[in-house]
Amino acid sequence: MTSSATAEAHPNIALVKYWGKEDDVLNIPSSPSLSLTIDRLSAHTRVLPGSDSFLLNGELVQDPKTRAWTDRIRRELHLPAFGIESSTNFPVGSGLASSAAGFAALVTAVDSAFELGMSDAERSRWARLGSASAARSIFGGFCALEPRDGDCETSALFGRSHWDLEVVVAVTSRRRKPVSSTEGMVRCKETSPYFASWLQSCGEDFAAMRPAVASKDFEHVGEIAESNCLRMHAVMMGAVPPLVYWNATTLAVIDSLVLLREAGIRVFYTIDAGPQVKAVCADGSGAFVRERLRKVPGVLEAVLCRVGEGARVKGN
Repeated sequence: MTSSATAEAHPNIALVKYWGKEDDVLNIPSSPSLSLTIDRLSAHTRVLPGSDSFLLNGELVQDPKTRAWTDRIRRELHLPAFGIESSTNFPVGSGLASSAAGFAALVTAVDSAFELGMSDAERSRWARLGSASAARSIFGGFCALEPRDGDCETSALFGRSHWDLEVVVAVTSRRRKPVSSTEGMVRCKETSPYFASWLQSCGEDFAAMRPAVASKDFEHVGEIAESNCLRMHAVMMGAVPPLVYWNATTLAVIDSLVLLREAGIRVFYTIDAGPQVKAVCADGSGAFVRERLRKVPGVLEAVLCRVGEGARVKGN
């Protein structure tokens, strides 16, 4: 390694979510998931020689997950020490897939800096070892992540031009969530009475979602996505002690979107492990939905996104 490399990656929004892992070391989910990558929100990560420090948004951090990942890739690929400088234009650790964007950008920068020549599948595997959902942020458009015989397969299903959807991200809190996704998944697997039925329903949702996305059946996609989202949060709330990632503004945004839909706006919502709401819009209604959500008390920011690209190198 003689020079630095910088890469950019975006969060992905899971329309069919995974919540629970079959293998916590290899980050193999217990169920399949299907997502779309969005633009506007991004992680920029620079890898540079001569250091092993990690700067996140200008602050020196000690992150065990990132340290374990860098130790592993250095050991397995015989790489020297390298430093990491990463920045995001959205809140970290608050349910906006910052780890997905971050690890996808990190492995892409490492691949470029060391001239490793990784395939997309290899980058996706390494990204997954940092964060399972990061495997999907390697790809743009619509992507599937499926556990298979003790391993995992990531598939780019449809490119970003397949469907001209918009996603309004309603930010309701910038604070880190009190319980990480990793810890929350373990708690739900061990204590939630709904966990087993959740896994079964995820397989059914995944099987239904693929053809719905392929045919661009917006209403069916929305029905599956909202149902899948609410069941996941029911699993969380059924854990001991309960996991409630939402806040009052989360519910207010949901109410606003339901009213918009009743008024004829084609929109549905999905929410990951955090209080932020993602409103998926058809028919170019994103700007209108954004303005409505900006007026909901407690909404800090509403960002209008489109379907985005996969992780890519941005320079040195």
